[in-house]
Amino acid sequence: MRPHPLAAALALTLPLLAATPAAADPARPGAPAADCALAGATGWTDEGHNTDHTQFQQPLGTKHVLMVFVDFPDAPATGTPDDYYRQLAPAADWMRQDSYGRARLDIDPLKRWIHMPQAASSYGFERGITFEQHELYVKQAVQAADPYVDFSRYDMLYIVPTRTASAITFSPTYLYDPTTAGITADGRRIKWAVTFGQDMYHWGYKVADHETSHTFGLPDLYAFTATDYHRYVGGWDLMGDIAGPAPQHLGWERWKFGWIDDRQVACLPAAGSRTVRLRAVERPGGTKIAVIRTGPTTAYVAESRRAVGGDARACSTGVLIYQVNTATPTGEGPIRVVNGNPGATPPAGCTALDLAAYQPGQSFSDPTTGVRIDVVERGPLTDTIRVTRQ
Repeated sequence: MRPHPLAAALALTLPLLAATPAAADPARPGAPAADCALAGATGWTDEGHNTDHTQFQQPLGTKHVLMVFVDFPDAPATGTPDDYYRQLAPAADWMRQDSYGRARLDIDPLKRWIHMPQAASSYGFERGITFEQHELYVKQAVQAADPYVDFSRYDMLYIVPTRTASAITFSPTYLYDPTTAGITADGRRIKWAVTFGQDMYHWGYKVADHETSHTFGLPDLYAFTATDYHRYVGGWDLMGDIAGPAPQHLGWERWKFGWIDDRQVACLPAAGSRTVRLRAVERPGGTKIAVIRTGPTTAYVAESRRAVGGDARACSTGVLIYQVNTATPTGEGPIRVVNGNPGATPPAGCTALDLAAYQPGQSFSDPTTGVRIDVVERGPLTDTIRVTRQ
């Protein structure tokens, strides 16, 4: 099966790795974090822990990214490559902060315009763009740039069109198809590329972090259909709303990426209860998430969120609770935030779901799964909760 650029994935097939035990609560020992890890079950990008890192990039270490600037016969270049590079360069600092320094983007701009052989309007950059059309675009950009650069030095590409290329409407991610000849340059297979479009001027530099996260195996958390595109996670994760008020990656995804260690996960895989002190995911250290497993592909997750770092504009702070289902396809809500304050009126710049964080004295319960989460205490960068499963 060939991936649609928006879905940006193929089947995930590697087995779950063994995990080290999670840190124990003061009152009782905790279950190993591996007992709360969920396998992906969509055959596409998903929130499962068994990401195939022959198909997707390992989200650890430095990723060497070549930035190529392209223009077209029907859209000649305007401005200098430096102008475009400066718009996207902050994505590197954002990724470093979001990952606690565990993932870094080394973006190297090829400071010249590369002339594409076809009109911008000929590539089919619409929501129905095919894999073949998208691969042709990447291939022609690589071929045109090949005389000026050694592609063997890079892990992935950022292809940035001139702003006059209005036909390049959005910014899909290219993921290679290992069953085809694909694209090769300087002896290296081109596996991953982000092809930027006009939407970069709406979303800003974090569109690069969003699309790069697809090369790491993440799905989209916004809805592909209906008018309320951000009904699943609001502005709590850039895989949902790139320009949201608190767009840093959710703790579950940080664990999937290896940015959070197993010892930072409090796992409740069966009936029982435990008290957990969570440290805000925006800051390193401490227990980051409490996971209550409810089935082979489902769990509830609680984490502490604060208006610091990349989440400085958060509309609410406290305990964020969400449900994960690794069998739910991209664009259909594989993560769904629970709104702890459904009656609150959101201020300007916020949505109702952006006010979802729970405060001390509040609790969440799901009678169907027997899950209950009580918020006990709040500190400057911590929240203490009691998690129970009947």
